[in-house]
This record gives sequence, C-alpha cells and structure tokens, in this order.
Amino acid sequence: MLFIGDSITDCGRREDPAELGHGYVRLLAEHFAAHEPAAAVLNRGIGGDKVADLEARFAPDCLDLAPDVVTIFVGVNDAWHRFTRGEQITEESFEAGYRHLLEQLAAAAPEAPVVLIIPVVADIDDQAARIHSDLDGKVAIIRALAQEHGHRIVDLEQVLAAALAAGHRPEDIAEDGVHPTPAGHRLIADAWLDAVGR
Repeated sequence: MLFIGDSITDCGRREDPAELGHGYVRLLAEHFAAHEPAAAVLNRGIGGDKVADLEARFAPDCLDLAPDVVTIFVGVNDAWHRFTRGEQITEESFEAGYRHLLEQLAAAAPEAPVVLIIPVVADIDDQAARIHSDLDGKVAIIRALAQEHGHRIVDLEQVLAAALAAGHRPEDIAEDGVHPTPAGHRLIADAWLDAVGR
C-alpha cells in the first residue's frame, strides 16, 4: 500500500528510520501490522508538494514500485501557496496534472485500487478561511475525477464537519488550519479504513 502526497503524508518520514513518519500513514501501518502482518506500507510524501511535483516524481516514487493500492493526498498546497508564496495554480492546470497521475496509474497498474483523499482546510481564522476561495474549485475537480475513474475517496470535508459537530474546535483538528494535529491524523486514518476497508 503506497501513500503519496505532501507534508500531511510526509509528516517527518524522511527523518524516521522506518520511513513512515508520525501521521496517518504510521497509524495505518500500525493497524495493518496488527491485523494483516503480510501487508507493507510505503510512505512517499514530501512536504510542500503540489500536483506538478507529484507528476515529476510519479514514476520512481509510485509506478516503479508496483503498488497494490495507491493513495493520493495532494491539492492543499496548490491553493494555499497562492496566499503564502504568490503561486497561482489554475484549475485547468490542476485538473490536467491530476488527470495525468490517474491516467498513468490506469496504464501501469489497471488492477490496483486507487484512493483519493479530499484536501481540507480548518477555518481557524480568516487567513485560513480564505484558502477556500481557491481550494474549493480544486476539490470539486478531485471529486469529479474520482467519479469518472471509479476511485474511492476519503472525504475529509465530511470528517471535519462531523468533528466540529461533535464539539471539536477547528484548531483541535489542524492547528494552523492545514496540518493535522495528532487527533486530526487519527481521524484521517479512521476515515481511510472506513472508505477502503479494515
């Protein structure tokens, strides 16, 4: 099972001897170590990555490893960096890049299930909330591509809404609005298991 994405997936994996990091990927690896010891979990997250970065490294970090299940979690930086770095990624280029990832998977590993995690922002303040003006359109693209290709999604928008309804504050889930807290990572891992199967 291979997980590829940005810092939320990375979560320190390049400094971790086990190369799992300390986020949702490690939680899933621990789950499968207990319940399906033959399973192998690979983390190929890199902090700061956008869709174009995944495109550039998709062969060595995903396709060449011949994974049985692929999870892609990318997109928040394609919106967030507009406000933090002045880098604007159009919806057209975002869709073209994300589609290219899925087309490569369909060609190289047509039998491998693909899981798309919906990026989300927790509205801790106005600075975080403004990311929605760019991110929401890109989320709609991911949902449409998932439906078109028949891929499962892990709907973090629903997860966040349920957590807030249960009494959490946005900062309980993502302290800076983007990067999950330990509780946020647990919710992602649980949502992945619910979507994909335990």
